[in-house]
Amino acid sequence: MKRAAAKHLIERYYHQLTEGCGNDSCSNAWCSSSRGSHRLDNNAAAVKALELYKINAKLCDPHPSKKGTTMNHCVRDDFKDVNYLTEEKVYEILHMCGEKEDYSPLIRVIGRVFSSAEGLVQSFRRSKPPTKEELKSLQSKDEDKDEDEEEAAACSAAAMEEDSPGSSSRLDGAASGDNDVGKLGPDEVSVDIDAVRRVYQRLLSNDKIEAAFLNALVYLSPNVECDLTYHNVYSRDPNYLNLFVVVMENSNLHSPDYLEIALPQFCRAMSKLPLPALAKLARLWSHYSAEQIHRIMETFQQLITYKVVSNEFNSRNLVNDDDAVVAATKCLKIVYYANVMGGEVDTEHNEEEDDEPIPESSELTLQELLGEERRNKKGPRVDPLETELTIRTSDSRRPLIPFQEFVNEPLNEVLEMDKDYTFFKVETENKFSFMTCPFILNAVTKNLGLYYDNRIRMYSERRITVLYSLVQGQQLNPYLRLKVRRDHIIDDALVRLEMIAMENPADLKKQLYVEFEGEQGVDEGGVSKEFFQLVVEEIFNPDIGMFAYDERTKMFWFNPSSFENEGQFTLIGIVLGLAIYNNCILDVHFPMVVYRKLMGKKGTFRDLADSNPVLYQSLKELLEYEGSVEEDMMITFQISQTDLFGNPLMYNLRENGDQIPVTNENRKEFVAQYAEYMLNKSVEKQFKAFRRGFHMVTNESPLKYLFRPEEIELLICGSRNLDFQALEETTEYDGGYSRDSRIIKEFWETLHSFAEEQKRLFLQFTTGTDRAPVGGLGKLKMIIAKNGPDTDRLPTSHTCFNVLLLPEYDTKEKLRERLLKAILYAKGFGML
Repeated sequence: MKRAAAKHLIERYYHQLTEGCGNDSCSNAWCSSSRGSHRLDNNAAAVKALELYKINAKLCDPHPSKKGTTMNHCVRDDFKDVNYLTEEKVYEILHMCGEKEDYSPLIRVIGRVFSSAEGLVQSFRRSKPPTKEELKSLQSKDEDKDEDEEEAAACSAAAMEEDSPGSSSRLDGAASGDNDVGKLGPDEVSVDIDAVRRVYQRLLSNDKIEAAFLNALVYLSPNVECDLTYHNVYSRDPNYLNLFVVVMENSNLHSPDYLEIALPQFCRAMSKLPLPALAKLARLWSHYSAEQIHRIMETFQQLITYKVVSNEFNSRNLVNDDDAVVAATKCLKIVYYANVMGGEVDTEHNEEEDDEPIPESSELTLQELLGEERRNKKGPRVDPLETELTIRTSDSRRPLIPFQEFVNEPLNEVLEMDKDYTFFKVETENKFSFMTCPFILNAVTKNLGLYYDNRIRMYSERRITVLYSLVQGQQLNPYLRLKVRRDHIIDDALVRLEMIAMENPADLKKQLYVEFEGEQGVDEGGVSKEFFQLVVEEIFNPDIGMFAYDERTKMFWFNPSSFENEGQFTLIGIVLGLAIYNNCILDVHFPMVVYRKLMGKKGTFRDLADSNPVLYQSLKELLEYEGSVEEDMMITFQISQTDLFGNPLMYNLRENGDQIPVTNENRKEFVAQYAEYMLNKSVEKQFKAFRRGFHMVTNESPLKYLFRPEEIELLICGSRNLDFQALEETTEYDGGYSRDSRIIKEFWETLHSFAEEQKRLFLQFTTGTDRAPVGGLGKLKMIIAKNGPDTDRLPTSHTCFNVLLLPEYDTKEKLRERLLKAILYAKGFGML
């Protein structure tokens, strides 16, 4: 009773300080109605009220005109019994505060509810299961309503069900988008998301109320993290996820006020959610619109960027050790998978696994004896969240927002990739690797991780070979050594690789060492580059007939009527795998569907758009035709192709297909089966052999885990976008040359004046390939070294080191003439 009386007196002092007694002639210095008093803000008034209670200061009696309202105010403004919120309750309190121009009651309620996990979980609950139409409204913006009408509606609703914990406002958002969001099923959340959005929209415009959300989140997050870490709270109440849904709807989370303390703490709490909860949250967000997904993504990206920019990370102070960055990255993974699921996905058309497992190294037994059993024998790891969601990145046809939006460039700049790779490979429990979240890494960074993996594997193979030699007493080669003749490069290379593939495929993972018979030169990378270039030119020669070349698309496709056996296609796959494994770029022109198929996806109708655009357009017109397909086009489920000699080959897409007409009703089936035949069935034998060879080299690599199909193409082929300005800015000089040397200035003026084809020839001459590496020409690190005074000799190059040896020619004209002659007659000459 004493405590209640004391509380009542303190509240009276508080209201006296903030609102006064109502007597204009009041002489009490501690009453705001007094002429000499100074109006205090809410916090200062609360502190002063406590001081006045302690000294038993004078307390005014309410003025007659204020008595009724003051008593009502004390009852209504406390809202002590409000332990959770509904949309109507918020509007009721907001309306009352607006009338008195005092928002302290609402601020206290928000502080109490939003700082309590239990209160937040119970807030904004649906009174009944959502309808399909209501769920669809998650994808659209809320319709703007007149503020006065909304307040009137809220007050009316509050009068009917003021204290109902399940009370919820009507959903006013109109559906937009094509996602079938009615499929949430058992994973639906019980929070009324649209109501939460409307509440935030009304309240966040008030700075004092926004500060209440911020302070509450600071108080809430550590308690939530503790609950999830030690009390297993989610398993007891799946509705615990509601609080994360509610908080993440705050559109101001990425503002500077939140980035310092509140958001990092909240991300740490969210990252502690168990796997089923993460999956449930991803499924929910997958039904959001692209704009809403982008907002959530930006919230976590802002935190990562803020922490990276405001700290000095280096080899001693790793970004991997920053809890806020790590937690935000883990939260960003949820958004990433929601982005995949919310876009266009194809989970059905998957390539069948190879029937025969790829043979393992004969050295495996020795490794086991040495206690060094091969890691990841069955291939790269799979992300647990990906498994829980039964979705893969390669299933994505078009995400809600581009994948590039998830890459954080400032993070990539400070990431120590050698150490991050160590954490990834060793799988240390207390160390986080960003390679487990490859979506946040750019292609250059991921390629560096792949390079470390390849080099360490090569070193391991050399070490095992030496140990094996000691045990067996045999002298084995620690390298994958190929000795070939230029005139018989295909025969020599493929026969040798075929023997290795049959006898011991593990040798394919050794470092490649190429030697051209009858030629001097040590292979430190450059000879291998030239070897790959020559092999590719021969293999893809249309005269051989293994691949068909399309003049319109400038791309190659498997020839379904090729005379070559499966072994030849297997060896081509090995060559592509070796190129990636040895960090060489190939001049290969495949449509994107080839890389999708290498990643386990079958080709479908939409893949014809770039692999066979003429056929794609014809089939598209068939699907869109408004007349009678059967009467006007008279086509059946039988198609024709031509072999190498131009003879027609007929194929039935269905049994007795020549007797089944294509109609308006079955034309979708016809198109799907046509694409299935062209991209999968007709080349099934050739492609399976090709993929098998590719996997012989890359099966233990994190390649499939790290890269998307379009990035695999970039790894193999490099970029055709050549920025020679970037190359000039990063080129280094040796032997007496500098950036300011006369001949260097003339050299770059000459090179920039070359035609596109001449520039590619120069790049081929200097580096062994006419493509830019991953990241562009700025990543090439070319060196121009002085090679004596003026002379009639041509420039030469060390392709393995990207070094151009340039004599100091007297004139710019002579420089141009000598350089052009060198690059035009480069093959087998001038490149070491």
